[in-house]
Amino acid sequence: MIAIIDYGMGNLRSVEKALEKVGAEVRVTRDPDEIRQAGKLVLPGVGAFGDAMENLRKRNLTDVIREEVQSGKPFLGICLGLDLIFEESDEHGLHQGFGFLPGRVELLDTGFKIPHIGWNQARFEKQSRLLDGVPDGSYFYFVHSYAVVPRQETDILCTTDYGGTFVSAVERDNIAAVQFHPEKSSSLGLTILKNFAEKNSAR
Repeated sequence: MIAIIDYGMGNLRSVEKALEKVGAEVRVTRDPDEIRQAGKLVLPGVGAFGDAMENLRKRNLTDVIREEVQSGKPFLGICLGLDLIFEESDEHGLHQGFGFLPGRVELLDTGFKIPHIGWNQARFEKQSRLLDGVPDGSYFYFVHSYAVVPRQETDILCTTDYGGTFVSAVERDNIAAVQFHPEKSSSLGLTILKNFAEKNSAR
């Protein structure tokens, strides 16, 4: 069973329906025991970094997420869920994240309109089972104003150009996360969700 973590931010139903469409057993939950019992975790999210961490703390979810991810449980972050796995964000002040991967979240550095909304390409920086069946340069749907800046290049899975290059997906061991919304990205987005649902490890 895949647990979609509900902390009051994000379109949970769209992620749930997309995972169900590719055959996954899914539960939207904020119950720490259900999160522990799940085989995999998905952390979606839309909104501000600081509000998200505060909501997670209020629901007593930060410790269980940290424990389960650090134990090696497969984890997928989506949009804001990508940002939260890094150490800190300067969105509306300085806020601390989970720090699963070293790096920070910064305002998207571009001369183009912010937020970045719409379809754009993901360029692959390394191989991953998460991307099986997805051609390099495929288009996915984005909605965001901030981007992650990893400190270790080996964590970068995909990059995207929008008036400059930003990191659009990361992966290390059991942890994977994407800036775009696979649940809103047609058949190729579903392919990524199916790969996550079926794979046993990040590689």
